[in-house]
Amino acid sequence: MTTKDDVGSENLDKMQLNLKRVEALTERLMHAISSRKAVNPTLSGPGPDLFAQAAVNYWAEMVENPQRIYEHQLEYWGKSVQHFMEAQDAFVKEGFKAPEDHTEADKRFGNPMWQSHPYFNFVKQQYLINSEAIRKAVADVDDLNPIDRRRLSYFSEQIIAMLAPTNFLGTNPDALERAVQTEGESLVRGLENLVADMEANDGELLVTLCDESAFELGRNVATSEGSVVFRNEMFELIQYAPRTEEVHKVPLIIFPPWINKFYILDLKEQNSLIKWITEQGYTLFVVSWRNPGRAQGVWGMADYIETGFQEAIRVAREITGEKQVNAVGYCIAGTTLHLTLAHMKAKGDTSVKSATFFTALTDFGEQGEFTPFLQNDFVDGIEEEVGNYGVLRSVIMSRTMSFLRSNDLVYGPAIKSYMMGETPPAFDLLFWNGDSTNLPGVMVMEYLRGLCQQNAFVGEGYELMGERLHVSDVEIPLFAVTCETDHIAAWRDCYRGFGMTGAKDKTFVVSQSGHIAGVVNPPSKKKYGHYTNEDLPAAAEDWWQGAQFHEGSWWPRWESWLSKRAGAMVPARAVGGGGYEPLCAAPGTYVVEAPIV
Repeated sequence: MTTKDDVGSENLDKMQLNLKRVEALTERLMHAISSRKAVNPTLSGPGPDLFAQAAVNYWAEMVENPQRIYEHQLEYWGKSVQHFMEAQDAFVKEGFKAPEDHTEADKRFGNPMWQSHPYFNFVKQQYLINSEAIRKAVADVDDLNPIDRRRLSYFSEQIIAMLAPTNFLGTNPDALERAVQTEGESLVRGLENLVADMEANDGELLVTLCDESAFELGRNVATSEGSVVFRNEMFELIQYAPRTEEVHKVPLIIFPPWINKFYILDLKEQNSLIKWITEQGYTLFVVSWRNPGRAQGVWGMADYIETGFQEAIRVAREITGEKQVNAVGYCIAGTTLHLTLAHMKAKGDTSVKSATFFTALTDFGEQGEFTPFLQNDFVDGIEEEVGNYGVLRSVIMSRTMSFLRSNDLVYGPAIKSYMMGETPPAFDLLFWNGDSTNLPGVMVMEYLRGLCQQNAFVGEGYELMGERLHVSDVEIPLFAVTCETDHIAAWRDCYRGFGMTGAKDKTFVVSQSGHIAGVVNPPSKKKYGHYTNEDLPAAAEDWWQGAQFHEGSWWPRWESWLSKRAGAMVPARAVGGGGYEPLCAAPGTYVVEAPIV
């Protein structure tokens, strides 16, 4: 028979064990923090100039138009006092019950206690009142230029997101309930997760989004059959095995972005664009870029064009014995494919028969959500960072991208991992998202200064490799795929640059969904549709007004377009040829290589 003394002794033993675990974890945490590499503070937020200017303008507005400022301040005071009085009134009349709540639904506040419990409901409603007051204060700041206004708005939204009551243990009912249910075990597991993340990222706090142990390249992701047939210091070229008895004569080569790894196009059989293309009868090559370390920091845009794009095209032609290839560029590789084609035109090189672009920008005149990160203070900070390390480290890039969707990619996962003690989900897309890469320092600065800030490629021309390259030099048949809700390469911005190309044969498509899901959209899923318009008016809005919606993936539409430019059918080619032999099985070695920084 178990006595109260036995239960008490058992609980005491458990508490002492947890205290020992916490002590050991705290020691590891301090060690991880002490090993953190210094980061330029300008990469974490704007300099004081922006906030100082905003404050000056705010007080100037107070002097010139005090009525508006007082109205908003009094409105905030009134709502706060009214909210307190309603909570008190409900408590007096109805006991332990929350007042009426007419706030809009917010997935952060999904626990029923945010509605029913007077404490949590009061905290939530006051947070939403405070958030509204901050947004109105930002809106009250006059005489800021549009760029600074957008920056101020972005960073104020980051403050609002950071201060959400869900982010703190004492005001998060989910975390408190879990702690009680597990007798504090969830908090210890959460500390273990926090320490593990800090150790994995050299003292930087970067939340792990998925259970990385659930995936292995070549086993359950990136499994399409193929071989590395060429390797240089910059990339491995993978040729995929044919899946049909005949293939189109003209080979296809895909250039994925080097900000992440290529296997976003080959996550699993059900959604693999690589597998699907080979099933349609194409000889397919895919570039796997090397993850650069300090020694590769000297690579510039010219190196990516000559040693990367043009070399891969040359090898694919030699292996297949063909004079031309069809090429695909995704994201930054699509931008660089434009540059490559402009350079090839200047040299009289006709090796590329047609080009397809996935979410590729060439006109950076509208910087959208990246506006805060493309101003001189932030870019100067990046320049200092790459001066110290040779590369833009992946942790900086990942953190920046995550804060564009901070509730979904920072705070939400942090709450589940660190406060709830949960193991991250086994999700292949998040596994790929976490497998990020460094960027060579020279290339980063050329891209940011020349393309993003100066917008030279659609302006006076981008000076590179002894030529002045312009988007209008791209004249071969083109097919562009963009995504309706893409926050990285907004479709309207892609359209604007696409319209400036010199091609007479060009097709523009907008897929539903975002930067990844809109591209990795297999027909079998029947999930996202797409929009087309044969006319290409100057304004994106005019294109949209005349666009026709189609159910299902854009993949078959693109393949129909591509097949008309891919030549007759010939017997399927074995992997290798033309003096090139398989070096190793796909997905190759560069995709798993850890660089030295």
